[in-house]
Amino acid sequence: MNGNSQPLEVAMDFIKRINAGDINALCELMTENHIFQDALGKRFMGRETMRQGWTNYLKMVADYQVHAEEFFVTDERVAIFGTASGSYVGPLGPGAKAGNGAPAHAASHGVESTVGPNGFWEVPAAWRAVVQGGKIAEWRVYADNQPLRKLMGDATP
Repeated sequence: MNGNSQPLEVAMDFIKRINAGDINALCELMTENHIFQDALGKRFMGRETMRQGWTNYLKMVADYQVHAEEFFVTDERVAIFGTASGSYVGPLGPGAKAGNGAPAHAASHGVESTVGPNGFWEVPAAWRAVVQGGKIAEWRVYADNQPLRKLMGDATP
């Protein structure tokens, strides 16, 4: 990507790199001072911080995928709506017990989300990208990750 790339093209390329699980290619598309904000509002600063963050996340959530369905673009900002999914394979992987003692895949979840066998989960999600110079300067995630937190043993309703 170069500085002349359109924000939507850059955001879609970023999603392709996430879905491919290619950390190095993903980091190539981040600005050096990249900002990532998770669904709980926690912010992480810097490309190298996110290299480690994505590496850890993709080890914990196998086959993580962003399914983009709708887009809205305003100048360098892109809003993306769709779903996120993956399989939790962390310390409470398949067959383990959730924090409430139930099998991890049987943890309760919202009507609009899915938790299936082998730790698979899917939730409605949105993302906000800020593109600068053909790279992602900021990536924000908006999703109810309660199904994943339940698989991780969080008993909070």
